[in-house]
Amino acid sequence: MSISLNPTGVHVDVLINNWELFSQGFLTTIYLFVWSAVFSLILGTIVAAFRVSPVPPLRALGWAYVNLVRNTPLTLVFLYAIFALPLVFPNVGNSFSLSVGALSVYTATYVAEAIRAGINTVPLGQAEAARSIGLTFLQSMRLIILPQAFRAVIPPLMSVFIALAKNTTVAAGFSVFEAGAIRAYLSERGENMLVGLLWVCLGFLLIVSILSLLQRAFEKKWRIAA
Repeated sequence: MSISLNPTGVHVDVLINNWELFSQGFLTTIYLFVWSAVFSLILGTIVAAFRVSPVPPLRALGWAYVNLVRNTPLTLVFLYAIFALPLVFPNVGNSFSLSVGALSVYTATYVAEAIRAGINTVPLGQAEAARSIGLTFLQSMRLIILPQAFRAVIPPLMSVFIALAKNTTVAAGFSVFEAGAIRAYLSERGENMLVGLLWVCLGFLLIVSILSLLQRAFEKKWRIAA
């Protein structure tokens, strides 16, 4: 009866009474996201360079990595990372670090394709001019091509990172207590899981909103700089 009389208060009570669950869960989610975003950006940039490399074996390696990993379900990537990898390397890490690795390896394929698309927008004449003044492939990529490519791929890259933020919930199924695991703990406490899921959704909405604001800030800054 109290729920029908004061539903808003009950909804807030679920958050307040379980604040330690929500705060710890979302803090872990943020850690997962930040570390995975950094590593996937680094790895994805390297793979993108492989994809446009003048060296055929590197192009083949980049193509094989992107197509193999991107077409593998994320849950299977987690299974390999959490259960198979420790069999080969027993001290490789805990569930959190292995989850970061799985998310990074998977997300890097989408980062690589986004950056490769940006590289293809850079006029071919600029790469030829770089070679004419004696720059190597790596030097021309680092000094001329990639800075322009990143400006062109801010929207697709942010879409990739937004998907990454939501993909962190997969780690909840592999012994990592993050936002995706909050529902199960609320169930054990006898709380209203639907209300708990509502708060989890609002938390992810906040994260996505922050990423969207960052996207606009980067676009505005680099548009002026250009």
